[in-house]
Amino acid sequence: MDNAAKEKPYKSPARKLVRFFEKSRDQWKSKHHQAKANVKRLSNRIRFLEKSKGQLKNRVQEQEKEIERLKARERPWSKRWKIWEKKSRGRGRAGRFQGLAVGPVPA
Repeated sequence: MDNAAKEKPYKSPARKLVRFFEKSRDQWKSKHHQAKANVKRLSNRIRFLEKSKGQLKNRVQEQEKEIERLKARERPWSKRWKIWEKKSRGRGRAGRFQGLAVGPVPA
């Protein structure tokens, strides 16, 4: 055991080894800090995108409800318009609106 403790594991002088190991350690630390910052940036981005996705999903659902509400509101006018067109064809009143894009009355 005494021989093993006295043997040098490295042949280079200690001053060169110290500089080499410090440089290696510093490079490793730098690489680690960059990776850590990248992980944090990406996790923040994921959190932002998930929040944004939830907000957009809610907005889409609200818009779909609004579309359904407007369609439901338009249905009676659509039926009335069709009835009026049928009645007016025989009397000649529909001729006044030829060429115009007349549809249900928007509310």
